[in-house]
Amino acid sequence: GCDSSLNLTSQKATDAVDGIFRSLRDIARVRMHMKQFHSIHNPGSNTHQASASYKPLLKQVVEEICNPDRPDPVDIEHMSSGLTDLLKTGFSMFMKVNRPHPGDHPLLIIFMVGGVSVSEVKMVKDLVATRKPGTQVIVLSSVLLTPHSAVELLFAPDRLQPDAHI
Repeated sequence: GCDSSLNLTSQKATDAVDGIFRSLRDIARVRMHMKQFHSIHNPGSNTHQASASYKPLLKQVVEEICNPDRPDPVDIEHMSSGLTDLLKTGFSMFMKVNRPHPGDHPLLIIFMVGGVSVSEVKMVKDLVATRKPGTQVIVLSSVLLTPHSAVELLFAPDRLQPDAHI
């Protein structure tokens, strides 16, 4: 709501910060139904608070996809696409049939709605190269984020149709 720092008041700054934290709480509330990917923050223990850590959602998802132990992913759902997959899905009602794992394919396509940064793309590339060599990764996004554009999106009045000129 300010076009220059001369018009910035304490109330406008407080309202902007409150809006950012409201958005972050909304994002956390949306992810509360997830079993595995519900948090990006590990607070550590009461005795070792220095062990608190941050693990980005994208990193958690890629690690789950590239997990060599291959348990059934809890928050990642396989969507049936072909006749074989439809038959497996139908037979799974009567007998134990393993769902295909997202890491089974030699091509991994990740689409990030809302934007992705260059460092996130590099993180995905490095994770897949070390955990699942030979897998080709394509990272797509609605926008390539820069540090400046990410901050602009935080302050955008309508985040679904931001007026930040990215």
